Amino acid sequence: MTAAPTARAARSPFARYRHSLWLLTQRDLRVRYTTSVLGYLWSILDPLMMSAIYWFVFTVVIKRDVGEDPYIVFLLCGLLPWMWFSTSINESTRAFLKDAKLVRSTKLPRSIWVLRVVASKGIEFLLSIPVLAGFALAFALFDAESDLTLHWTALLWIPAIILQAALIVGLGLIVAPIVVFFRDLERAVKLIMRFMFYATPIVYSFALLPQSLHLLASFNPLAGIFALYRSAFFPQELEWLTIGIGAAMSLAILGIGLLVFKRCERAVLKEL
Repeated sequence: MTAAPTARAARSPFARYRHSLWLLTQRDLRVRYTTSVLGYLWSILDPLMMSAIYWFVFTVVIKRDVGEDPYIVFLLCGLLPWMWFSTSINESTRAFLKDAKLVRSTKLPRSIWVLRVVASKGIEFLLSIPVLAGFALAFALFDAESDLTLHWTALLWIPAIILQAALIVGLGLIVAPIVVFFRDLERAVKLIMRFMFYATPIVYSFALLPQSLHLLASFNPLAGIFALYRSAFFPQELEWLTIGIGAAMSLAILGIGLLVFKRCERAVLKEL
């Protein structure tokens, strides 16, 4: 008779409240899609427009090779996960402020308000993958000059998604509570995101960086994670040292985020 309560008590907070996490994630997605005429299309229009702009600039105007061919596929392999990263971090800055009353009144673990942002944006990322697959298939079937093929390294998308989720959760757990005390950080994060966009090999290949900067650039965990995504079509993009450093950085940031959040949680509740 006592085994069931004991087992229930031993479960982690995430296991006990995963249903609540899923409900909150569903709420975010429902609000985003049911109140919009275009719905799902909004999640892919932004990266598609950015891809079109950079494709036009680098292949038509400047006519310079800054990535692998076909460049549009190369771009989407970086822009789609970047949208997951940037939108999650930006929305994490208001994770507590947006639902302050619920955060104060419910007994749910407060980390769930960050996790639901990462989960909802992660689902949008997964839903955008068919767009990338469509472009890749079109080039493979209809472009005689393209030798684009899907390699076994596509399996590396699994660790890439796990590492990126860990990185975003870690950063979200750092940003969300600190913004409660320092509201200007919300705008600062947006500026940092702009810098990160160009500091990360998204519109250009990591190989184009000067050799002297490779080690330093590897400490941007997104560089290694995006290399894993791109390896599905461009295995030459794999930089194992960069990937190893990126994986270590992602897990370290997750650990730091958990520690920061644990120490700030009570103070956040008082501030709200």
